Amino acid sequence: MNHKRFYRIYRTAELQVRRRKKRHARYVRGATSPTVTAPNERWSMDFVHDTLANGRNVRLLTVIDDFTAESIAIEIDSSLPARRVIRVLEQIAAERGYPATVKFDNGPEFSSLAMLKWGAEKNVKLHFIDPGKPTQNGKIESFNGRLRDEVLNEHWFLTMDQIRATVEEWRIRYNTHRPHGSLKYLTPAEFAQQYREGLKNTRPQFEAA
Repeated sequence: MNHKRFYRIYRTAELQVRRRKKRHARYVRGATSPTVTAPNERWSMDFVHDTLANGRNVRLLTVIDDFTAESIAIEIDSSLPARRVIRVLEQIAAERGYPATVKFDNGPEFSSLAMLKWGAEKNVKLHFIDPGKPTQNGKIESFNGRLRDEVLNEHWFLTMDQIRATVEEWRIRYNTHRPHGSLKYLTPAEFAQQYREGLKNTRPQFEAA
C-alpha cells in the first residue's frame, strides 16, 4: 500500500487527531501598571518572612485585590513552593473567580514553569516587576508593612498554629474594621459591597410581560 492510499483510508475512517493548540503564558515585566477599575482585575502578592520562638523559619504568602484593597489570603507555613502558591490561588478563585492579572516580584515560586503553565491554562496575565524594584508593587508592600508592624513585630509566636490564628484574626479585622482614605474612608469589605450593589443597580431592569 502506498502512502497516498494509506492517507485516503486514514481520512475516510476519521482517524486524524486535531493538533492541540499550544497555550502561551501571557506576562509583562516592568513598571507598567494600568489603573484597576473593578474587583479581580489585578491581584498582588508577595512573601513575608518571620521566625518562631524556637528559631523555625516562617513564610507568609500575602494576596490582596488591588481595587478593593481586600486581603484575600494569607497562607502561612515553613515552606511555600510554587505548587502550594498555585493551590492558594485556586482556592481564592473558587470563591471569587480568576483575576485578569497577578502582580509579583521575580521570586522562584512566581517565575517557575508551574506558575507560567497555570497562567496560560487559566488565561491569567502574570506581571513581573523589575528586579530590585519593590516600589513597583507598592500596594502589597504597604500591606506587608502593616502586617509586620501590627502583628509580627508585636508578638512572640511559639507555634505555627498560634501565628496562623493571630494573623487570620488580624486579616479579618483589616478587611472589616479599617477604613481607607483611598476607598472614601470605607473598609475594604464595605467598599467591595458598595461596588457590588452599585453594579446591581445599574443593570437594566425588565418588566415581566
